[in-house]
Amino acid sequence: MNFDSFCYIAAMDHLALIHEHLAAAERRVADGERHVALQREIVAKLERNGSDTARVRQLLSTFEEALMWHIAERDRLIREKLDASR
Repeated sequence: MNFDSFCYIAAMDHLALIHEHLAAAERRVADGERHVALQREIVAKLERNGSDTARVRQLLSTFEEALMWHIAERDRLIREKLDASR
């Protein structure tokens, strides 16, 4: 195997790894979006009932922050995939 062939195979392995990580990141974003949506429903229901929402709002904030980080990681992987494909 010559050097160019080795580099090509290494690049393809790297791209495959990026695809795997990107698929996992997309699942985390989808899960996070579901958690945020459900928590917002819980907050709204408790507000309608006149219940204290301090703790569920804090949990919602935590979910939203985690989702933000998942989106950032997914977007970073998308950029890395584009760079590796060039």
